[in-house]
Amino acid sequence: MSSTVCDPVDAIMAVMEAAFDPVFGEAWTRRQVSDVLIFPNTHYLLADVTGAAPDDPSEAVGFLLSRHGADEEELLLLAVTPAARRRGVAASLITRFATDAASRGVTRLFLQMRESNGAEELYRKHGFLPVGRRRQYYRGPEGSRIDAITFVRSV
Repeated sequence: MSSTVCDPVDAIMAVMEAAFDPVFGEAWTRRQVSDVLIFPNTHYLLADVTGAAPDDPSEAVGFLLSRHGADEEELLLLAVTPAARRRGVAASLITRFATDAASRGVTRLFLQMRESNGAEELYRKHGFLPVGRRRQYYRGPEGSRIDAITFVRSV
């Protein structure tokens, strides 16, 4: 990634543009990311190739966005650039997310994902279990619709 990345939103957008397949329309716009980060109950994590928080946002190869309320926190987005996948970056982000959420008094974590998303195995390894389904929630290739699955885990 270029050293021209100068702030967290730039880093998040650079990772998102590399990581999300446009076929599914799941990537957020810069405005959506900026707007959500205005709220004090919304949090982000960046990760370098080791999974640690980078010294410089331009070194980010992964990010996680979350939002909490009361004793629950929802993972909104998680992405890792294709070149950095399968190296533990996402696992590190999930671990850091759970630790940070617990420090905020959170007792349950939620996430929602597209059915057949390859990340399901990762989420299950981190203790997330399916608790619900939203029929035809996501857009799929060529206008098809795909169910969303809601997962939860205790902190």
